[in-house]
Amino acid sequence: MVTPSVADRVYDSTGYKPMLALLGRLLMASIFIISGVGKVANPEVTLGYIASAGLPVPQAALIIAILIEVGGGVALIVGYRTRIVAGVLALFCVATAVSFHAAFDDQNQFIHFLKNLTMAGGFLQIVAFGPGSLSVDARRQGPVGNPGSR
Repeated sequence: MVTPSVADRVYDSTGYKPMLALLGRLLMASIFIISGVGKVANPEVTLGYIASAGLPVPQAALIIAILIEVGGGVALIVGYRTRIVAGVLALFCVATAVSFHAAFDDQNQFIHFLKNLTMAGGFLQIVAFGPGSLSVDARRQGPVGNPGSR
């Protein structure tokens, strides 16, 4: 009998793939939940930052950011409406990159710009491949359905 290697099990949906998808969602969501909670705890700082970027209606932008970051982060972790949430988070990453990190002459801002684009790419992977079997979406779909949509 041939025993599959660790590398084989990573790609095998009966092995590590469900756990890796969950871990990936958890890691992607963590920065948003932490950032969103920080905005709730200290909204004045974020309002000042939004205003300094010249965005209109900083109060509305703050509320939207908190909803996207905390709500989207939690939904992503549990795998609820995951493809939609990942799509929204991808757009949010691109919008914040362009709005707050486009000072390319500042290396720190340039790195943040690229970080946001990289996260958007990760979210697009979730949009394309779904949340995996350890998710609310998979449970709601049940055992019958298109496994490719998970």
